Amino acid sequence: MRIGELAKISGLAPSRIRFYESSGLIKSVERKANGYRDYAPDTKWVLEVITAAQAAGFSLEEIRQLMPMNASGWQHDELLSGLKQKVEEIAVLQQRLAHNKAQLLLVIKGIEDKPESMACAENAQMLINRLREEGIGKAPGKRAVR
Repeated sequence: MRIGELAKISGLAPSRIRFYESSGLIKSVERKANGYRDYAPDTKWVLEVITAAQAAGFSLEEIRQLMPMNASGWQHDELLSGLKQKVEEIAVLQQRLAHNKAQLLLVIKGIEDKPESMACAENAQMLINRLREEGIGKAPGKRAVR
């Protein structure tokens, strides 16, 4: 199938398909005498795997390492290991995001609870000091010891 048809059925721009081809994520195809690329029918499936993996947080390099060039070349153990590693990375990211959210909520509360008589700059300094005392601003698990 030609690149225009592949782009239409995959929902990807022809430039992205060419990029994946030049990056080695999909098989390079021979050009016909008229200069058109002729992609195998399973290329649509490969593109779907690539876009799903990207949506799940895999980099193109990670995808390149884990994905075979055809459906029969999967390396079960490597694939499973790579998927588990990505789940671990997501868990660490979730922990970091939860920590960041908690920090922001503390700051919001401190701003909302500012006494009427206190100047914003004074409240900001008080918040900064409070956050330092509580060890906020450091990576999770590295809070200051009281």
